[in-house]
Amino acid sequence: MLRFVSAQATDVGRIRRLNEDSAFSGRRLWAVADGMGGHAAGDVASRLAIEGLSELDAPDGDLHGDDLHPGDLVAGIARANRRILAHGRSNPDARGLGTTVTGVAQVRVGGEPHWAVFNVGDSRVYRALDGRLSRATIDHSETEELVLEGLISPEEARTHQARNIVTRSLGMPVDPPVDLWLLPQTPGERFIVCSDGLNSELEDATIAELLAAHPDADAAASALVDAALRSGGRDNVTVIVLNVTDSVDDAADDPRVGQTPA
Repeated sequence: MLRFVSAQATDVGRIRRLNEDSAFSGRRLWAVADGMGGHAAGDVASRLAIEGLSELDAPDGDLHGDDLHPGDLVAGIARANRRILAHGRSNPDARGLGTTVTGVAQVRVGGEPHWAVFNVGDSRVYRALDGRLSRATIDHSETEELVLEGLISPEEARTHQARNIVTRSLGMPVDPPVDLWLLPQTPGERFIVCSDGLNSELEDATIAELLAAHPDADAAASALVDAALRSGGRDNVTVIVLNVTDSVDDAADDPRVGQTPA
């Protein structure tokens, strides 16, 4: 039986005055949202997104209750989008608020548990498996589009003038398309769910090194945030680290632990 241990860390950074990131670490769903809009209540938008998704987590930690399916994630994100729009309509000063949202959840497909990685915006999910870290999401940003078209390199994208322009987010008048990938569950794999305050400061190779150097989820999350701050901390930074194990001893009696239902 697979068991999950997660930890999260966040920091406002060295320049921003307000932390517009929100995060949720549940028992079968882990998500990060990075609010946009500053005084237009980006922090509210990210909170509304996370509150909406957290409702999909198992009630009272009962993983043997209703199964979560991929369509539930898409519907949950759509509901969150409508709540954000409603908030903007009823609060004129907050019109234009928006947020990214990304994460990983355990879902049932064909009666079997899988991972569903979901994304709207330029926050990211990374997956570490067999000693290799890879991106599990694609950024919805102008620079990512330029990279995919071969017009700039990934290295150039880090400093490109359009690096902060997001092409898809919650807060849009029409529910945004949700990228969703299904992955098998594998003992020993690890996930990082993060706002772009992490990857805008650290190269993927550095993120991989720090994750490998800290097997404990708490230590890894803290180390990643600390490294982003040392590299400049020009944005809010939020990180969730999720460890997947099949060892009962490693995860027993840990309040952060979830498990694959039978």
